[in-house]
Amino acid sequence: MTQLRVIHSEPGRKMSEEKTPALDAQVAERIAALVSGVERVIFGKRETVKLCVTGLLARGHILIEDVPGIGKTTLAQGLARSIDCKFSRIQFTSDMLPSDILGVTVLNPKTREFEFRPGPIFAGVVLADEINRTPPKNQSALLEAMSESQVSVDGVTRPLPRPFIVLATQNPIEYEGTYTLPESQLDRFMLRVEIGYPGNEDELHIMRRRDPRAAMAHLEPVLSAGEIAALQEQVPDIHVDDSVARYILAIVQGTRQHEHIQLGASPRAAQEYYESCQAHALVEGRDYVTPDDVKQLAVPALSHRVLVRSREGNLAAAARARARAVYDVVKNTPLPR
Repeated sequence: MTQLRVIHSEPGRKMSEEKTPALDAQVAERIAALVSGVERVIFGKRETVKLCVTGLLARGHILIEDVPGIGKTTLAQGLARSIDCKFSRIQFTSDMLPSDILGVTVLNPKTREFEFRPGPIFAGVVLADEINRTPPKNQSALLEAMSESQVSVDGVTRPLPRPFIVLATQNPIEYEGTYTLPESQLDRFMLRVEIGYPGNEDELHIMRRRDPRAAMAHLEPVLSAGEIAALQEQVPDIHVDDSVARYILAIVQGTRQHEHIQLGASPRAAQEYYESCQAHALVEGRDYVTPDDVKQLAVPALSHRVLVRSREGNLAAAARARARAVYDVVKNTPLPR
């Protein structure tokens, strides 16, 4: 895998005057091919696909809040096939147990020894479908996996595959029979995205497609798991000018001072916001972060991590209120010079 080149600016030098070398063409082409490959099965949602690839390269997890039938499962499956990783889907219900997620140790009658049977969490791409339909005990079973990329069962810690990403979904409209995700759980998601309805031409194409599974079956891997892991190692080398880093911090601190935000973004949010901006620059074919990366990632990276003072009636209304507050912070934060 070709290594990225990292630049360092001289003190007092303006960003506009820096002679920044372009990202290695081979790396940029492979990432662009990954995005285009996933787009073959989910049409007209390039920015959403880019956000998911950004989270993948930054070793983060994605919370998808949208109505049923939009393509959340298709997006997760397409991403898994494009990077040649094992895919598993966990359909969360009110009666499931943590062992249904993590796995269980059983006695093998033939060998008379205890064996661990891994649960669906042991996959490269995990779709946690309708995560808010299961009690907090099961939601917390994901915390260690999402934070440490490992699980502990019966006193034994087992590592998860690399790469590892959780794409959790919840319906923002329904609230009967659901359990609100606690702030500690929301803070484990690097990005929150919405897929939204497709455009006219894209929806017409979807209507005419006879068997959507055929397109998924013919989707070829673009990058291997090893290549994704190598790209993840290069994300920290993406250059962030000091003024841009301070711009990120100013936005995070602005969420703690906004009049309509009761609880601002945490230091963990600041760190993952920074990392997601680096990964987003890589997805866009650059080896440096721009203020536009910071502005574009603000709402996906921070809106689910703040608590507005006025509680709304459902998830959709609450999400809009949070997004508006974060957008207002970005609008009132001066751009770096």
